[in-house]
Amino acid sequence: MAEQRRPVEIPGAPPGVRLHAVAEEVIRTRAIAEALGETLDLPVVSIDPADAAEHFGVVAHFFGQTLTGASALTRELLAWEPAGPTLLDDIRSGAYTD
Repeated sequence: MAEQRRPVEIPGAPPGVRLHAVAEEVIRTRAIAEALGETLDLPVVSIDPADAAEHFGVVAHFFGQTLTGASALTRELLAWEPAGPTLLDDIRSGAYTD
């Protein structure tokens, strides 16, 4: 049976609100690829959008999207501030290589 998602109540947040615990609001896919390439010592090359589906398969669709998450509401409602490294700093530290 597939796992069912259940809403989680967070004190201080109204029911149904979407919260994003993100430090950065915009990180380009290319920047993520470059950080991974640097960390893993792999070359990073541009892929023509017309070739993306063949190269990346089913995930190509996501690379063509503008997917953002803003944490202003999270910060306001929960008096929250990000405390850890940025995503790119985390990648470059090797945190995802284990």
